[in-house]
Amino acid sequence: MAAYGLYTHIAANKTRSMILLAGLFVLVYVIVYAGALIIEALNHGGGTVNDYLMAALHDVIRTLPYSTGAALLWIVIAYFFHQKMIDVVTGGAAVTRQEQPRLYNLLENLCISRGIPMPKLKIMQSDALNAFATGLNPRQYAVTVTTGLINNLDDREIEAVLGHELTHIRNGDVQMMVIAVIIAGVVGFLAELLFRGFSNFGYVGWGSGGSFLPSSSSAGGRGSSDSGDKKGGGAAVFIVVVAIVLIILAWAMSQLVKLALSRSREYLADAGSVELTKNPDAMISALRKIEGRGELPGATSAVMELCLDNPREGFADLFATHPSVESRVQALVKYAGGRYEGPLALHPADEPRNPPAEQDSPPVPSGPWSEGADPPGAPQRPPTTPPPAAPPPLPGPWDNQTGPWGRHSRLDPPEGLD
Repeated sequence: MAAYGLYTHIAANKTRSMILLAGLFVLVYVIVYAGALIIEALNHGGGTVNDYLMAALHDVIRTLPYSTGAALLWIVIAYFFHQKMIDVVTGGAAVTRQEQPRLYNLLENLCISRGIPMPKLKIMQSDALNAFATGLNPRQYAVTVTTGLINNLDDREIEAVLGHELTHIRNGDVQMMVIAVIIAGVVGFLAELLFRGFSNFGYVGWGSGGSFLPSSSSAGGRGSSDSGDKKGGGAAVFIVVVAIVLIILAWAMSQLVKLALSRSREYLADAGSVELTKNPDAMISALRKIEGRGELPGATSAVMELCLDNPREGFADLFATHPSVESRVQALVKYAGGRYEGPLALHPADEPRNPPAEQDSPPVPSGPWSEGADPPGAPQRPPTTPPPAAPPPLPGPWDNQTGPWGRHSRLDPPEGLD
């Protein structure tokens, strides 16, 4: 879906996000299918490749309610306990208006302007510059901001950051990201379970005829069926290899899909912040200040994927959970009418807090109109004497002179003339 402006940009990202999230559910069943292939190959050593593929498909259909139920159970557990786990990891604590009036008022004003329910406001004690939204329902919604971000951004930039996080809540991004992380965890868990089960599965090994036999098989039953075992064993080997490849691809795709979902969500949240604040330049300025300074100490990768900025790097930006700040700024300039700002040469928090001492400043050269000291090595000049004081001015005709009406000041008119 092509994007030609702010709202079409939002719609395009929504469509892509829904497709990617649906793809994560598909990967769960791919893992189940790969596991069925391994089980069929281990339990039935005399079939053909087509037999194994069809038998595994029937196994997936038969066990579909169980695999779906297990994935949903995983989601339900995360639904009720994910917020507590995030608070334990990050150390976020809820604050009130009395404790943080500036931040609370900015968030409340944005919520009132769009009729958004007020989420909980939490503060994380950290010098990092970052923020994130969490929650799977209106009672759980919360926006967490670090103290480093509060101390280094002005009001309009903080408002843009809060608008970014509120957009995640408004558009259901928080729920989708949490579910995506959960499903990716399910895929990873099932893949690891299958690998461990395959490695620990008891079997005799590869016979001289090339067949792969389970440990329950007896060696005496191989007398007259060596040729069939060779053929069946080759098919079983091929099916096991296919299953392992499917597991690896499903795990890799779950990670890539999760990261791609996060990247599209960040573009959408930036655009939504501009819609709330009507100030694309504030969002751009906030991104430039946060750039490269958002690493939360002790936070897991799942938490960092929820943040405004995830500075962790990947191979050629392919595995980065967030798009680069440069690409986000370019999107705001192109779609929201923002003004381009290049990377900051020196972050405000990194600037020296105290000006250099006066003695460290270079000497000011002296000249005919300069009051500075002579340069080193110059001959000493005799001290100059101040010029003599100017003589008092001569009295004028009206300076306290005695006239026919007596002594008067020059500012006093004669009597009778006032």
